[in-house]
Amino acid sequence: MSSHDDFASLMESSVAQGGLRSAVRLSPGETVEGTVIQIGADSVFVDVGTARDARIDRQELVDKSGMLTIAVGDKLRATVVEASASGARLSLGVGRGGQGVDSQMLEAALANGAPVSGQVSKAVKAGLEVDIAGVRAFCPASQVELSFVQDLAPYVGQTLDFKILEIKDGGRSVIVSRRALIEADRVERARQLQDQLKVGADMEGTVSSVQKYGALVDLGGIDGLVHISELAHQRVDRVEDVVQVGERVSVRVLSIENDKKGLRVRLSLKALLDKPQSATPGRDEVLEGEVSRLSNFGVFVGTPKGEGLVPLRELPLAPGSDHRRAYPVGHKMQVVVVGSDPKSGKLRFSVSGVARVLERNNYRDYRQGSPSGSAGSLGSLGDLLRAKLGIEAPPPARPATQEAPAPRVAAPSPTPTAPSPAKPSVSNPATPAAPVHMPDGVHRRKR
Repeated sequence: MSSHDDFASLMESSVAQGGLRSAVRLSPGETVEGTVIQIGADSVFVDVGTARDARIDRQELVDKSGMLTIAVGDKLRATVVEASASGARLSLGVGRGGQGVDSQMLEAALANGAPVSGQVSKAVKAGLEVDIAGVRAFCPASQVELSFVQDLAPYVGQTLDFKILEIKDGGRSVIVSRRALIEADRVERARQLQDQLKVGADMEGTVSSVQKYGALVDLGGIDGLVHISELAHQRVDRVEDVVQVGERVSVRVLSIENDKKGLRVRLSLKALLDKPQSATPGRDEVLEGEVSRLSNFGVFVGTPKGEGLVPLRELPLAPGSDHRRAYPVGHKMQVVVVGSDPKSGKLRFSVSGVARVLERNNYRDYRQGSPSGSAGSLGSLGDLLRAKLGIEAPPPARPATQEAPAPRVAAPSPTPTAPSPAKPSVSNPATPAAPVHMPDGVHRRKR
């Protein structure tokens, strides 16, 4: 056997044993899945089945605190940004890390459904303007979230991932969608979650919607309903007094039904509580506070009894006004408690309800501090009215200090016991007839 045949046999044996990887060709914009095999100072190396390892910028795999979010042996999906003989360069999203993109990469991302990364540069009424590494794109308002977003201003400056929906004019006009990526991710997470979902399981979720009858909680691709009766042990008048949209909550699965209407999951918040929880301050207590931080759905106020949220509906705002400007951090105000989170004990405050509480407290103090004789005076007036209607003999018009049972009874006694009166004399017609007090309290003249 020649040396050439020996080398060929060695190559075949090496490939059969996995000693050499097949020469897989990659294209820019293609999505690949690989295994992390090495972590360097600037790059993370990934085995994607090519002759040479692919690499990805380390900065794409760290969180806000600078900590790596992956480890050797982890799987990840990424997009090919550049393919060369020295190895492919990957990115979690086309345009991420400031890497330039061209029309070819955008077309490949459109064809493969690969995500593109861009920074929101401007918010307009119709949607968001996005900068994808120098390429201007537009995301319609209906494609920003799963539900319509009224205020798009908070998205400005954020770097987000999008899916390309359409490319026009050679890449000069690009339409993208963030909602499409969120929906695809929810479908995948729902598939994984459905295998773990079971009655009695305790899970974490995010409040996605608040209705009169309860709150919908996103468990990570599957929505469950927490009925208003399952929010707390005590009676809850308004769902908003317990939870807010976007809030993270812990829930327990009560039931799972899968029928023609789809998968229906019933959840409970109060099932995780050992006993009812209530706010430390009373509901009729007015607290002095100061705005500590701002959010899209209200302001947080710090008080001597703890920090709590004042939702937008509990702020006396003029139509169209911005609560951030009306109540900046450090603004002092009075608040009253309207509710609390049944698990964490976080307080819910109201500014609009302060006037009602003060009025109620003032009335209660007035009732408690009223003179002890007020009820007796009301009874004397009732006696006079009854006497006026002839129900009983009227009391004489005397001061309260001179009233005595004997004179009041003796006063009308001459009239019923007196003998029949004689006819009055008419010899002196100028003399007027004297009025006589009758028992029924009616004045009449003698004839």
